[in-house]
Amino acid sequence: MNPLKMRNFALNFLIYHNKMSSTALGNHILVEFMNCDPHVMNDVAAIERDMVGAARKAEATVINSTFHHFSPYGVSGVVVIQESHLAIHTWPEYGYAAVDVFTCGDMNAWIAFDHLKECFGAKSYSAIEMKRGSVNLLTRNDFDITSAREKAAEWRNPDFYTRNVWFTDKDEDQALSLRFTGDVFFDVQSPFQRVRILESTKYGKMLALDDMVMTTIKDEFHYHEMISHPSLFTLQNAKNVLVIGGGDGGTVREVLRHSNIEKVTMVEIDGEVIKACKEHLPEIAAAFDDPRLELIVDDGIAFVKNAADAVYDLLIVDGSDPVGPAEGLFSVDFYQNCYRTLKADGILVAQGESPKFNEKAFAELNQTLQGIFGKENAPVGLFFVPTYPTGMWSFQYGLKGTADPRKVTNTDAIKSFVAEKGLRYYNEDIHFSTFALPNFVKQLIQQ
Repeated sequence: MNPLKMRNFALNFLIYHNKMSSTALGNHILVEFMNCDPHVMNDVAAIERDMVGAARKAEATVINSTFHHFSPYGVSGVVVIQESHLAIHTWPEYGYAAVDVFTCGDMNAWIAFDHLKECFGAKSYSAIEMKRGSVNLLTRNDFDITSAREKAAEWRNPDFYTRNVWFTDKDEDQALSLRFTGDVFFDVQSPFQRVRILESTKYGKMLALDDMVMTTIKDEFHYHEMISHPSLFTLQNAKNVLVIGGGDGGTVREVLRHSNIEKVTMVEIDGEVIKACKEHLPEIAAAFDDPRLELIVDDGIAFVKNAADAVYDLLIVDGSDPVGPAEGLFSVDFYQNCYRTLKADGILVAQGESPKFNEKAFAELNQTLQGIFGKENAPVGLFFVPTYPTGMWSFQYGLKGTADPRKVTNTDAIKSFVAEKGLRYYNEDIHFSTFALPNFVKQLIQQ
């Protein structure tokens, strides 16, 4: 049966059974939407909005909604209504959605159907309607519900309607999920990646690139303080710093807290990341107007390749995971060029992945740095970020000269700086403890 005939059949079926509404407890529509917009099918916030909107179009009373995004694609969710529920699961790669609308009372489920068909951009569909709970086959029970009502009044949600939407950062074996409000402040597909600013319920606004959490308002300082201050207190008098990546602005913010810094060159490949963070994460992107900063929107790998020899005291590689535009930031050629551009006593610091979440990339990067800087000159520092999968993350170092963050003696200067600047993660104890590695990490990097 073609979709049109199926719909007409379903409508005639509906008309017939509406005349016999007293014979069934519920009305159930099973719908398959096909050839839908794949971007809509993979947008958990849009799906939740459209499902709730469909319920309200049909004049249902919305009680609650729960929706979940599966990385890299797929959305599941349910809208609980006083009249029963609407449920969905999507396969964006096929432009397909399976929708379940169950109602009781006078609600017209086909109004919800029409709304979703339009929102999803479905070019074809099938729909089957069934009556559920035949009264002729059931026996009505009389029982006292007074106590149940009294108990319900004790825990009833005063807001009545709540939202429950989840964002998931995962690989094929493990994942981290964060509940967010469904609010999306920025959503742009750049030439390199999808850039989004979302509102999480626990950690505030967050930056996500291709469905991976990059930073959040509540825990960004873990990362940005630790990528910058251990090296700067090792060098003590660094003047010229190069940052590759770091489009959120947090790293340059921390670097520029040091009065001895004369110039920071930041090279970020994706201008949309900078734009998003300037507009929606101003707490992190707070130093973009500092006159000591030269901001370049370009390929950082090419920039380092063409840079002069021995010009930077500190080179920070603030990249994302080794996929997409950041993949080249884990190559041997790139780090050889980084070594060349460092001054004789310069230091390289790189986002080093997690020894738990991405063991292979973590170990391979360290072997690369050992091969270029020497085995004793490639230390690893561990720190913890709640919104990164497993929580345990690393920065990996390349020491070109004798300056060694494991051997600093200026702890009084660190104490004064921490107190003056109000740092929330880094201090003199953390400086040394970051280089204390568990045995399994030592084995991964063969130290």
